[in-house]
Amino acid sequence: MVHIEFLGPMNKESLDMEASTLQDVAERLNQDDEVKAWLQTCAVAVNDMLVSSLDTPLNPGDKISLLPPVCGG
Repeated sequence: MVHIEFLGPMNKESLDMEASTLQDVAERLNQDDEVKAWLQTCAVAVNDMLVSSLDTPLNPGDKISLLPPVCGG
């Protein structure tokens, strides 16, 4: 089981799911229209390390963070 957190303005409750790669997570999250809109622009971190490949392997207990773009001054 991995833990997925949605940061910033995504305003969605965290969830836990079974997944062996980020591809598994992406497939599940693409079924949620609210989250799907964010997926193309979010950075993704696994255990606080930014990753870019959906082939990234996951282990039980991993934390996946979806980081939407922000602007500031």
